[in-house]
Amino acid sequence: MAKQFECALNFSEGKSQQVIRALVQAARGVTVLNVASDPDHNRTVVTYVGSAEATVAAAFQITAKAVELIDMNSHRGAHPRMGAVDVVPFVPLGAATMDEAINCARQLGQRLGDELQIPVYLYEEAASSPQRKNLANVRRGEFEGLGAKLADPLWRPDFGPAHPHPTAGATAVGARIYLVAYNVNLGTSDVAIAQAIARTVRAKTGGLQDVKALGVMIQARNLAQVSMNVVNPFRTPLYRVLETVRMEAKLYGIPVVGSEVVGLIPLSVLLDAARYYLQIEDLTEDRVLESRLWKDKT
Repeated sequence: MAKQFECALNFSEGKSQQVIRALVQAARGVTVLNVASDPDHNRTVVTYVGSAEATVAAAFQITAKAVELIDMNSHRGAHPRMGAVDVVPFVPLGAATMDEAINCARQLGQRLGDELQIPVYLYEEAASSPQRKNLANVRRGEFEGLGAKLADPLWRPDFGPAHPHPTAGATAVGARIYLVAYNVNLGTSDVAIAQAIARTVRAKTGGLQDVKALGVMIQARNLAQVSMNVVNPFRTPLYRVLETVRMEAKLYGIPVVGSEVVGLIPLSVLLDAARYYLQIEDLTEDRVLESRLWKDKT
């Protein structure tokens, strides 16, 4: 595969289809693979791929449009957020390298700061200091706490002004390996149970390696959700995450009623789950019909 980069840009609008369409249509020169919106999280993830130059340009175009259409002063949602365009990760694909993805992050951060006056924090592999590597640390305090955070010399932005954009807040831009945004829905409306399970499964509080988790309420379905990022799904498989949540839910006498992936998921991650649940021996990508057809055509 030639050098390509994936960008899974997160913006803070999951309800207005007009705004969502306008922001997605602003991404020119790239291939949009998926648009996943959640009205309860009030958030959309648009996943696209392209060259380094094209992915950076598309992220800038989306952010410029978001500055026009999203006012964080009136934004409410279950998911933590600090900006109109909240998170912009670059993921190297094929022959692309992580250093090149880091360069994409820095180029975008510079443009957002200089041209749109948005404070930008670099995170994950692009982080300028160890305390900024973890996105949760960068986003702590959310939009409402940005003023105080940016005034702290330890949290001055990597690019842009040391004060929030009045309507667009701040943006985190990074480079990372492929992660899977994975949510598990519980058969209860008690969000405290979801929060307790999230504390149990997330790595920071002694749970599973590579798992970030929080408990949220999905109002539209009147159920609680354990919302997670599995930051290395190749090392910590999704079946292990699901079964751990299921085991913890049993302690409260409640079932798991479903799960969801936000955005796209690698085939190898699904094959891990198939090997576990179906106990298919020697299951590889070459034994998947569509995978073989695709390889035979290339």
